[in-house]
Formats: sequence, structure tokens, C-alpha cells
Amino acid sequence: MDSSTNDVAHDFSPYFRVHKDGSIERFHAPQFAPPSDDPITGIRSKDVVISPETGIYVRLFLPKITDPTRKLPLLLHIHGGAFCVGSPSNPTFHNFLSSLAAESNAVVVSVDYRLAPEHPLPIAYDDSWTAFQWVISHAQGTGPEPWLNDHADFQRLFLGGESAGANIANDVAIRAGVTYFEKDGTVDESPTTLKSGQIYAVSCKIVGLLLVHPYFGGKEVDNLYKFLCPNSSGQHDDPRLNPAIDPRLSSLSCEKVLFCLAEKDRLRETGLAYYEALKKSAWGGEVEIMETEGEGHGFHLINPTCEKVKPLMTRLASFLNGS
Repeated sequence: MDSSTNDVAHDFSPYFRVHKDGSIERFHAPQFAPPSDDPITGIRSKDVVISPETGIYVRLFLPKITDPTRKLPLLLHIHGGAFCVGSPSNPTFHNFLSSLAAESNAVVVSVDYRLAPEHPLPIAYDDSWTAFQWVISHAQGTGPEPWLNDHADFQRLFLGGESAGANIANDVAIRAGVTYFEKDGTVDESPTTLKSGQIYAVSCKIVGLLLVHPYFGGKEVDNLYKFLCPNSSGQHDDPRLNPAIDPRLSSLSCEKVLFCLAEKDRLRETGLAYYEALKKSAWGGEVEIMETEGEGHGFHLINPTCEKVKPLMTRLASFLNGS
């Protein structure tokens, strides 16, 4: 492809360019780390297709099982990457999630949602919602995936992600609070009992929401988001970019939310604004915050050996274990 800027209609470096003929030029080829069994940590991982129609899959991470009768916390993780790059099979995310599963002794399920702009938003939100329904379909112990049936504690279910993934996880948590389910995890389209903030019929409980360096918007137009989501204004009147204005916020389907911010992150202020708004909202849950000084957006992924990654991982693990 001719990379001349003369035929470029939109330049969203460092992610992609869109040419005037509609073709998309991505700057980085996807990287793939295969699922594996780690002999050092004992973490096992595997990929499971959850929607043959769309090809959506999840990568599962299972800690070393020392007591088969003991159920473990369960995290549904949604990866970051500005809605347009990334995958749980990317080595960066694979290594991070393997480390988090080991640190927290939790089962982790990470969603490979379809990426924009080839699949415009809100497809990523809907794919993640599909993954959530697939996960809770195991709450009775009769789902299609043995690792979840046998080892996941559905009374200790968490949602979370970093950056764009945190934005999507927040949307799933809000949506779950106003949706009513059958016992198999499918949606009850005509509930007879209306009570916000709980998951009906399904034997599971969303304890917490992890928002790491979350991607939210402000008053200025976010041109990338507006392009990726053609029906959005790209600014603070969009509830997905500014969930503080979402009329469903009081029904957020978890008991507590942990915000992990970074001092030098350009998205720090919008994350902090949502933290303050959530504290003052009618939701009524517990809001926690951790800020890492001197670091920028996604530092724990960019430089996993940084000395400040350990305190972050410890805090995430503590949150997943109820402390």
C-alpha cells in the first residue's frame, strides 16, 4: 500500500491510518503468545471460543490447584488498547494476566473482543457483554467450561480492565445492574420482579469492579473515539465516556469499585472525576482509589519490571481477595 500522506483521510497514529479509499493501514502486526502451562508459577491457560458465529474467544488462566474443594475468586478481564488494538493472546497482556492470576490466586477470564475500526463501536461492548453472559452461565456448575464449573466462586465475581478495557468493564457492570437473567445466564426479556443492582435467578454476585487507568472522556471531543463509534459525539454527553451522567448508574451491579490511577497519565483527570462522581451518586457502594506517583498510562504493561508495579499488583490481588 502506498503510505503517502496524500491519500490519508484520518491519521490515528500510533494505531492506524484510514486512507481515502476506505482502506485501513495498521502500524503494528498482532503478536501472539500461545496458551501454556507455566512450570514455575503453575498457572495454566487455554483459549475457548464462546461465539462460533463471531469468532469471539476468551483466554482462561487457572492457578495451581492445591485443594480441589476450594473455590477461587473469578475475574472477567477486558483488555485495553484504545478499543482498536490488543488481545488477551498478546504477550504483554498474557504475561500480565498470568502474573495477576498467580498473585491473587484467582481464575481470570479475558475477552478477545472484536476491534474497531473494522468492527465499529459498540461491537466491543456487545462482545464483552456476550462474554459476561457466557461466564455467568457457569454459576450453577453446569456450564460448558470445566475450569469455571469446578474452580470458580461465583459469589466472588469481579469485573475489570485497564484503559479502554476499564471503560468497557464499567459499561458491563452498569448493564448487568439493570438486566434480568434466567438461571442459565440468558437474559429474561420480561422480568416480573423489578429490583435494580442485582443479578436475578443466577447464583452469582459481582463483588467488585477494577478500573485501572480508565479511558473516560471530558469536555473536549475525543476524535479517535468519535471515529471508532460513529453514533457518539466523542465527548462528555456520551454516558460511556462520562458514566457519571448515565441514568442507570445507581444500579451499578457491584459492591465496590477500585480506581487505579497514575500521576502522569493524560487520562488521570477524567478517571478522578468519575471517582468523585461515583462517591456522590445514589449507588451507595464503596469506592477506593490508588494512585501511583511519577508513572504514566499503562506503566505496568509497558515496563513490568518497574519497582512500582509490585505495589499495584499487590493492591489488585488484595481487592480480588476481599481485603
